[in-house]
Amino acid sequence: MPPEDQRENEAGSDASDEAGASPPAPETPEGDASFYDDPYQDESDHLYDDPHSEPPAPAVVESEPPAPTKPQPPPPPADEDDDEEEDMARMSFLEHLEELRTRILRALGGLLVVYLGCLAYAGELLRLALEPFRGAARAIAGPEGELIKIVNIRPLEQFQVQYIKVPLLAAVFLGAPWLAYQAWQFIAPGLYRREKRWAVPFIFTTAILFILGGLFCYFIALRVTLQFLLTVSDDVEPYISVSDYLNTFIILEIGLGLVFQLPVLIFFFTLLRLTTPRFLLRNVRYAVLIMFILAAIITPTGDPLTMTLFAGPMILLYFVGIGASWLLVLRREGRSLPWGRIGLTVLAFFGVVAAIIAYLAVYHEYGLTGQFPWFGPPEPR
Repeated sequence: MPPEDQRENEAGSDASDEAGASPPAPETPEGDASFYDDPYQDESDHLYDDPHSEPPAPAVVESEPPAPTKPQPPPPPADEDDDEEEDMARMSFLEHLEELRTRILRALGGLLVVYLGCLAYAGELLRLALEPFRGAARAIAGPEGELIKIVNIRPLEQFQVQYIKVPLLAAVFLGAPWLAYQAWQFIAPGLYRREKRWAVPFIFTTAILFILGGLFCYFIALRVTLQFLLTVSDDVEPYISVSDYLNTFIILEIGLGLVFQLPVLIFFFTLLRLTTPRFLLRNVRYAVLIMFILAAIITPTGDPLTMTLFAGPMILLYFVGIGASWLLVLRREGRSLPWGRIGLTVLAFFGVVAAIIAYLAVYHEYGLTGQFPWFGPPEPR
């Protein structure tokens, strides 16, 4: 093509481009949204229009300053119960039965060893067991009266009494610490670590109270009961079977030994949070009624004197248990023991007792006697 024709074609194409070009869009202020903006337009579309153009700067979003955070309270201290629950033994029902069987066998094994040792002193133990009966017989007959006899009416009766019943009863009282230890070992797996610290006081107190219950029966309760039973009627001459007497002797000894466990039972219930001193004091009247019912069941007689003789120590032990429960609650709550109030209460109690004794001794000539309660009016001359 000639050069003149080429220049004419280029000039015509430039003129047609200028004629077909659309006028430029009016500029809008930065930040103002146009009415015709496409909400679906992608910001990266311009990259396909001009590959050499730079991407637009990202929009800066002004964020609000963060709100001041409140100081968080410190986490609560870990509960001791949660920590100590890991030390508690997790046992199934069959494992509990297996543990119970083991403790019973060990308790019986220790009891058998003590029983074999008591067999060497069977004769002396039988004489000690008969002494309350002889003391009651001497009190009934007087210095010149005929003593009531205790007899053997069956061939094997004396053998059973001397070599089975009496040594076995002695073994139960002598082996009381071992029996209490086995009972604690069965209970201990279900207790917290701080509750297991009561092992030594529990064993010691249980054994001592059981022995004290037996001594109370031997020196006081049994003698008074026998004096009443042997003097019910003057028309019947008593000949007491040694086996029947020993059966009554064993029932009363074991019964009062268990009754003297009342403070330990109350303390243990308080330790497990099953009762409180306030609840026990609020229900004293019901407790006294239950104690008299138990005394009527334990005692072989139904007379008021013997029932009171058995129920009196139970009531006293009930208040001792309340005192032990109160001490436990004070220690649990971190409060100090009011020694001043306790001392004044004890002094007031013994002061009242001393005043009553002095009044009876001065105005009614009461004095010491050789029989229970070892204080009474002078004997007639």
